[in-house]
Amino acid sequence: MSGLVAFIACVVILVLGYFAYGKVAERVYGVDLKLLMPCMRQADGVDYVAMPTWRIFMVQLLNIAGLGPVFGAFAGCLFGPVALLWIVLGCLLAGAVHDFLSAVLSAEHGGENLPELVGRYLGKPAHVIMRGLCILLMLLVGVVFTSGPAGMLHALVSDISVIWWSVIIMIYYFLATILPIDTIIGRIYPLFGILFVFMALSLAICLPLSGEVEVLPDLDILSNAHPVGLSVWPMIFVTIACGAISGFHATQSPMMVRCLQQARNLRPVFYGAMVVEGIVALIWCVVGLSLRDIVTDYALVTGENGKLMPELLSEGAQGAPFWQLIMASPATAVNQACRTLLGPAGAIIAILGVVILPITSGDTALRCCRLMVADIFNMKQASIGRRLLVALPLFAAVIVIANLDFSVIWRYFGWANQTLSCFTLWCLAVMLRVRGRFHWIVTVPALFMSSVCTTYFLHAPDCGISIPLGYATAAGAIVAVICLIGFIGIRARCLASKY
Repeated sequence: MSGLVAFIACVVILVLGYFAYGKVAERVYGVDLKLLMPCMRQADGVDYVAMPTWRIFMVQLLNIAGLGPVFGAFAGCLFGPVALLWIVLGCLLAGAVHDFLSAVLSAEHGGENLPELVGRYLGKPAHVIMRGLCILLMLLVGVVFTSGPAGMLHALVSDISVIWWSVIIMIYYFLATILPIDTIIGRIYPLFGILFVFMALSLAICLPLSGEVEVLPDLDILSNAHPVGLSVWPMIFVTIACGAISGFHATQSPMMVRCLQQARNLRPVFYGAMVVEGIVALIWCVVGLSLRDIVTDYALVTGENGKLMPELLSEGAQGAPFWQLIMASPATAVNQACRTLLGPAGAIIAILGVVILPITSGDTALRCCRLMVADIFNMKQASIGRRLLVALPLFAAVIVIANLDFSVIWRYFGWANQTLSCFTLWCLAVMLRVRGRFHWIVTVPALFMSSVCTTYFLHAPDCGISIPLGYATAAGAIVAVICLIGFIGIRARCLASKY
């Protein structure tokens, strides 16, 4: 099978999966298509605001995407073509089901946030853990997605310092956090969403037409070991998250659930947005696999901190292989890929995309954080005074975190993000089992991700434990079995109350 045919086949499977498996998930859950949506029964003009479905779709797509399906898919391509299988199967069987059913559950409970849903079905200890974990992750996303774009903007406009760019971005985040959802986010996200999709489609079209790059030159899964020896299991399942399954998504979905006017659009918006993100991740992964061994226009030099940094070479000079560029600087690799396939215009598109995409995750993460903190204090958010009362301490915390060396904490982000997905999947499994539904549609992904997260935490160098893979895998299997035994032992009980 040629590389181009394999690429097209993967896209077709994702599209058909939306219509087939998405419908299966809808029927398994028993979605009430006549459900009165939260914005229709508890509109407040701030967070519960009815918006057109197409706008909600674009906002949801950018909420869950950001740089994840770009940088994650690029990093995942280093494991070889097996990354394509994980994106396709993970997206359809785990990620899209995770996003869709958690959104439906939120809609049933008036647009509740993820920690409240988990507490409702998994009990108070899980509720407390989820509140702390989600709020911490939202704050970290806000910090990292401030400093990252600020550095990129400084590289473009050096007259403005990184600090002042950070201040500008933070002011935007603050406004996006406290103003009504349709004032800023609902207006500008659709435009950014169009850029996001256009960027990916341009690469997909130009890759086979370039004449200089072969699409997927090597489809032999067994012959494509990671360049620095990382094993596919469990590394790839955390490396590629946003294109397959990501716990972060379920924290973002309630914001759009509160704006959707009709329940029949839940599947198109939430399952559909995840499938589109899967297609985008697939495109970037194919681009990475196709360019993986070419020589770039960049050389790698050792910076002041001892890390490899890219340095643009003069025309005709030898550079570094593309896979080394991906590992040293994903943003530079994105720039190189766009310039190679799209020409000078591609560099502009790449810069805009790499700057805008993280910002469109940072603002909604902090808005979501406001809503989660408000839940803790049972504080309604209709008045501007109450929104400020919550938002001001949050942004003070962001400023404090931004001045700390949190690299040790941040390196656990990938694992913590996937652990969020485990909580969400187990929450959905319990809910379906109690209702007498076919829970295995989420129980199997929950078991798999529980094993992945345990194995990764114990084995991955990033987490600092690094026990041998065999022992870590055995521990992951044991944890999955314990989770299954606990799940089977749950007694059907009335869950109409909060716990």
